[in-house]
Amino acid sequence: MNLATDLAGRSHCVRAQVGAVLTKDTRIISIGYNGPPPETHNCDEEWPEDGCARDSRGSCSLAIHAEENAILYGLRNGSNIEGATLYTTLSPCIACARLILSSGIKTVYFKDSYAAYKGLPSDEGVDFLSRFGVEVIKYS
Repeated sequence: MNLATDLAGRSHCVRAQVGAVLTKDTRIISIGYNGPPPETHNCDEEWPEDGCARDSRGSCSLAIHAEENAILYGLRNGSNIEGATLYTTLSPCIACARLILSSGIKTVYFKDSYAAYKGLPSDEGVDFLSRFGVEVIKYS
């Protein structure tokens, strides 16, 4: 989790910095942090006051979440993430939870609650993953 926290500091997001680390068999297989796709804009440089424009749900329109980046980077570089463990500084949103489940990740550790950050009544992503057999653990 220390590495995920350090990675979060690399994020250019104005609203939240999130980091993620994928491990398998005690090895780091991929890393990620939230931010825009390559060849677009760094929010803190292009829009330092308010960040990028918001989508219809009020989320950053350019952002790829840390979990998504870790999964995509791992797959792009040929890592087998089936059965991996994910460490993330913010519990997965529902969209990331679907990707985590579909990717075959078996365990997720998270530091802080996405629901608390967004003012939501529950952590939908955590509930979803738990419902479908992914072990989700609040890191302490």
